[in-house]
Amino acid sequence: MATDLTAPAPSRADVAPIQRRTLRLLFVTQIIGGVGVTIGISVGALLAARVAGTAVAGLAQSAGVVGAALLAVPVTRIMTGYGRRPGLVTAYLVGAVGGVLVVLAAATRQVPLLFLGMLLFGGGSAASLQARYTAVDLAEPARRGRQLSLVVWATTVGAVAAPNFAALADRTTRGWGLPSLAGPFAFSAVAFTLTAAVLLVLLRPDPLLTARRLTAAEAPAAADVVPDAAGPTVTGRRGAGMRATWRVVRERPAARLGIAAVAVGHLVMVAVMSMTPVRLGEYHDDSVVLGVVGVVLSLHIAGMYALSPVVGWLTDRLGRRQVIIGGLAVLLAACAVAGSAGHHTPGLSVGLVLLGLGWSGTMVAGSTLLSESVPAAVRPSVQGLSDLTMGLAGAAAGALSGFVMQVAGYPTLALLAAIATVPLLALALRVVPTRVPDEED
Repeated sequence: MATDLTAPAPSRADVAPIQRRTLRLLFVTQIIGGVGVTIGISVGALLAARVAGTAVAGLAQSAGVVGAALLAVPVTRIMTGYGRRPGLVTAYLVGAVGGVLVVLAAATRQVPLLFLGMLLFGGGSAASLQARYTAVDLAEPARRGRQLSLVVWATTVGAVAAPNFAALADRTTRGWGLPSLAGPFAFSAVAFTLTAAVLLVLLRPDPLLTARRLTAAEAPAAADVVPDAAGPTVTGRRGAGMRATWRVVRERPAARLGIAAVAVGHLVMVAVMSMTPVRLGEYHDDSVVLGVVGVVLSLHIAGMYALSPVVGWLTDRLGRRQVIIGGLAVLLAACAVAGSAGHHTPGLSVGLVLLGLGWSGTMVAGSTLLSESVPAAVRPSVQGLSDLTMGLAGAAAGALSGFVMQVAGYPTLALLAAIATVPLLALALRVVPTRVPDEED
């Protein structure tokens, strides 16, 4: 396999067509992979309830979130050493294996196998998240936010289409003898495998390795070298260890802000969103509550993804830190509107749309800021650390939100979610450099 140093160095004129081709490919694979992720998630809790019981259904569903977070670390280590292509392919194939194991668990009613399958199924989500970073490896600095947000926006298509595919998959696979609700995971495994195959064949040249070769050609003395905490250097060829990764983040305020923005925005979004169906169930009859929940969450998803290209444009036009602050302001407004909506569904819907928009601001601007604030050699490792932090923050928020809801109610949950933004707001208001020196990039 060619590395970042063995292939010929590209010129700046070569980069633009490579980047356009990469963006088109990522857009298509995000749609296919997004269908695979969402089609499984849409029925995951129901299948888990039938196999493991209602009491642990939520834990089985959370296993996919935790799996995506934990898999981010090994996947980005593969990317650090060998490029984006093998890392994305590996993540999607792990997700496909997870889908197959979930189908087997449904057929055999083996609860441990179900949890293992859901954990590995998170590989699809890990790949989908890492794709946004792939979009900015070769992006021009003035267009990084827009190009990252374009890949994020592609997820909308998969998220909207997936529920329809779930019903079709279930009907189709019942004729093959698969248990009810297992079919969507079989289709997810096929979608992940197809996405991995497309990336394996077509994601050439690798955007991360191309960026490294370009940097090495322009600044050979400093390219892809990061001092490790113990003294030796770590190169893009060998990959950066966790100590080097943490050191890079500690020494760069902009990197800390990027990671914090992504994690806190996700925490607030998950905490409020996950308990909104429960809130709706408090005052809607069982005969209509599922329809109402579907509409409200669809509006929320639209807020998360539909306007992400606009958020990306603002990120490039106004600045990364300014959009993070704006995203926080929208999150605070969302908590205020949702928390004070009472039993007023339109008001709650407005709050959930604002919650999605605020998440989009912190996600797009935070990811862009992080990507351009660390050296190329350690960039995938830092991005993996960010996704790990984001995933664990979301899992913790989802787990704690139910307890807060039961003890203190939905308005208190929204208030606590708003309070969680305060440290990030203080960090964002500090003036920090947005990029590392050119010789480290």
